[in-house]
Amino acid sequence: MRICISVDLCPFSRTFWIMIEIVIGTLLGVLLGTISGLIPGVHVNTLAGTLLGAQVLLLDVLGPLALAGTLFAALITHTFVESVPSTFLGIPDADTSLSVLPAHALCLEGNGEEAVRTAALGSACAMVIAVPLSVLCFLFLPALQPFFDWGIGILIIAVIGYMIVMSESPGWALAIFSVSGLLGAFTLHYAFLGWHTIGGETAVLMPLLTGLFGISVLLVAAQGALPAQHFLGLRVDAKTIAKSSALGTLAGIAVGWLPGLSTATANGALASIIGYEKDRRAYILATSAANTANAFIGLAALFALSRMRNGVMVALAELPLPSMSELAVAGVLAACLAYIVTVGLSRSAGRLNGINGRLLNRAVILFVVGLCIVLTGPFGLVVLILATILGLVPHLANVSRVYCMGAIMVPVILYSFGIAWV
Repeated sequence: MRICISVDLCPFSRTFWIMIEIVIGTLLGVLLGTISGLIPGVHVNTLAGTLLGAQVLLLDVLGPLALAGTLFAALITHTFVESVPSTFLGIPDADTSLSVLPAHALCLEGNGEEAVRTAALGSACAMVIAVPLSVLCFLFLPALQPFFDWGIGILIIAVIGYMIVMSESPGWALAIFSVSGLLGAFTLHYAFLGWHTIGGETAVLMPLLTGLFGISVLLVAAQGALPAQHFLGLRVDAKTIAKSSALGTLAGIAVGWLPGLSTATANGALASIIGYEKDRRAYILATSAANTANAFIGLAALFALSRMRNGVMVALAELPLPSMSELAVAGVLAACLAYIVTVGLSRSAGRLNGINGRLLNRAVILFVVGLCIVLTGPFGLVVLILATILGLVPHLANVSRVYCMGAIMVPVILYSFGIAWV
């Protein structure tokens, strides 16, 4: 009789402990993802590398499922929370390089809380759409992968060609795209010259993109006191929410599955469709959705293709992997909690009222320069200076800053065509 009871209880007991491990991993991941998301210029990949370095100890303490859940939950949470520093401080990372522009502009108009809440809503909508789409990609796309691998470079050339031709100043647009592309290829090719204290060779993206889209913007930003922050509700209709979130999710799914692409590439493509200057709120919705969708599709690509699309997936590949469904549950739970956390953090906008913009900008620039030196050393500092100088050109030439995305797109094109420069 005792044996029968034991057998009957085993499935329930196993499921119960699996859920306990998922919840523990999710809560820890939300905490860590919130911390990494709030520190400007620090990507969750840095956190993943740190946790991976201590995996022997952490596996003993947490177990493989809880540790893997922690990593994935931190990645999902980071995609929500990173909108806070990008909005209020104007500092981008590799995933918010273009979306920071309209978000920070709204902050300078006193609508910073609305910008953060809009970004959180886009990420939440992406979670609802991306999870089932990721399952479909996992089931049906691996057979088509050879065709995808071949066509990436051609697709990007077509997109950027259209953007340049439609620009008000095609000559300046082409020049900025080309020079930023050369700078991006140079930076990635010689990334080994950086210190890589905790972020790996991809840490050089931090000074590259921060110079192009962060410091160069802060240097020409308004220098007076920040306006009073007030929240009057989300000024975006349901149709725009649905359309922009779906569009961003599809872009995030595409760049997350296709090789060599990133959310930054999706941001550039979305800029040609929506335009971050024409409709700021729609663009924030779309790019935030793309960022979160990219995280979910990265998990599907890991299990379907054994390809690691970001540092967190590299770290997961080094662990005894649980099932994809278990990690997806952790990701969904993390997204729900991260939305609540991000909305709560957005309410701190009122504390910025009356702060001197010049002093704040200087403090942020000094912080970023110091962080750049710590993460990448003298090489990163040189990249930061060059990127900042180049980032000032669009302002002086009155051209959209989107063409600075050549820093990411050109290396991806070279990678797609098998050119060994990067």
